[in-house]
Amino acid sequence: MERRIIVLLSLLLTLLLSGHASAAGGTQARRRRHTSPLAHRHRVITAEAAATAAGPGVPAMVQYETRYYTQRLDHFNAAPASYRTFQQRYLVNATYWGGKTAPIFVYAGNEGNVELFTNNTGFMWELAPSFRAMLVFIEHRYYGHSVPFGSEEAAFRNTSTAGYLTTTQAIADYATLVQSLKSNLSAHAAPVIVFGGSYGGMLAAWMRMKYPHVVIGAVASSAPILSFYGLAEPYAFYDIISNDFKSESQNCHDVLMNSWKELDKALSNEAGRAKLNSTFKMCRASSVDALPNLLDTAIVYSAMTDYPTESGFLTPLPPYPVKAICRAIDHPSAGKDTFSRINDALMVYYNYTGHADCLGDAEENDPYGMYDGWDWQACTEMILMSYGIRNGSVLPPEPFNFTELLDGCRASTGLPPRPYWITTEFGGFDIAHVLKRTASNIVFFNGLRDPWSSGGVLKSISKSIIALVEPKGSHHVDLRFSSKEDPDWLKQVRVKETRIIAHWLRQYYKDEAMGHK
Repeated sequence: MERRIIVLLSLLLTLLLSGHASAAGGTQARRRRHTSPLAHRHRVITAEAAATAAGPGVPAMVQYETRYYTQRLDHFNAAPASYRTFQQRYLVNATYWGGKTAPIFVYAGNEGNVELFTNNTGFMWELAPSFRAMLVFIEHRYYGHSVPFGSEEAAFRNTSTAGYLTTTQAIADYATLVQSLKSNLSAHAAPVIVFGGSYGGMLAAWMRMKYPHVVIGAVASSAPILSFYGLAEPYAFYDIISNDFKSESQNCHDVLMNSWKELDKALSNEAGRAKLNSTFKMCRASSVDALPNLLDTAIVYSAMTDYPTESGFLTPLPPYPVKAICRAIDHPSAGKDTFSRINDALMVYYNYTGHADCLGDAEENDPYGMYDGWDWQACTEMILMSYGIRNGSVLPPEPFNFTELLDGCRASTGLPPRPYWITTEFGGFDIAHVLKRTASNIVFFNGLRDPWSSGGVLKSISKSIIALVEPKGSHHVDLRFSSKEDPDWLKQVRVKETRIIAHWLRQYYKDEAMGHK
């Protein structure tokens, strides 16, 4: 089985590396896309998903002004090239802002167009009125409209231009922009709290650690800051996905697990391909060769976004999509053979609204502007441990091979990857003792049905570094807009986060008052 290795959610995510592996018992070449933490998108965009990339029904309260900040290309070098600039986009809503000493809530942009996260981070929008907070969503460099060197093509032309895409540069961007914004508003005493989900959650936590004088606290949701080599178990990501399906139905899990050999066998001969074509309605520009990737995508992202209510973050999905997929497999609408069951499962993920007429593989469609940037990040420094798949998994087994992973990255970028840099720069080993001594005011949320929780902070470290862990939770579900259908556990998570934020602000204003006596 050929695959281009990509990490994507993050978060979500949702972003790929290049490499090769062979599927046990399989002969049909296919590519798996492992994604960034938040975005987590394979390069498989269905007809329905492409048509609804903006997501359904953005709430009316999501209103903002688009602004641009002249950002320095390199914050850490005095060479002449470092003084080049680019226009960094950020979105602002000051409707509820209480003035120069009122809070500013900042979203640390992820690997994609900033609107995607602005439109889906409902928790911030719902908090703003009660805290009289300004909302600022900052786009990550090299994504969306915030691309150096004039165009995306120029930015990724070679390693010299792409080399400024790093986490340290991104966090410095955020700190610089926030400081400039506060200065322009004469709001030097306004407390800033940074939010983020998935990769954005990692950036939020790291920003609090690196720039505690800029942000007084961080809400880091589904942030796998421990998902690096030597910290995370490389098989844990897919173990969680398998357990999600097994928890709904052993039969569902087994049908999916055994389907790969049947797909490989059918794709290897004309009679089998004819049977696939009669079962699956493929789009005209696609073929049954896309089916393994389509199924892989549906399995991974339904587990990641196993939200308790309807969602449209990656594609329109029903409540608890894993349960819905298993229900479709266990109670097929037509034939009871494996392919009929898989077809019904794919309809849950790719045609929940019933608007798609066919299954498609628009592989190079990049509606969120993620691929070039995350391909680079995932092969230079954001080398996350999400590649090993055990025998008996819901997906085809793939032994974890770190050397092969790094060789694939080197082939992809032409540069030696830096798998240990993130833990050197931000820490990771013995994280509890280190952060207990050096950091404060961070809340980590993780849902245990989210595969990225395998690299999350799952235990509170101190009174102000708090882990909120929900067994039924999925990928940054706490940051979504609330709904009357939300379960009690989700409501309670948001209540706890709101109280933590309120405590940080009370302490800040108390300290400020004492400092001015």
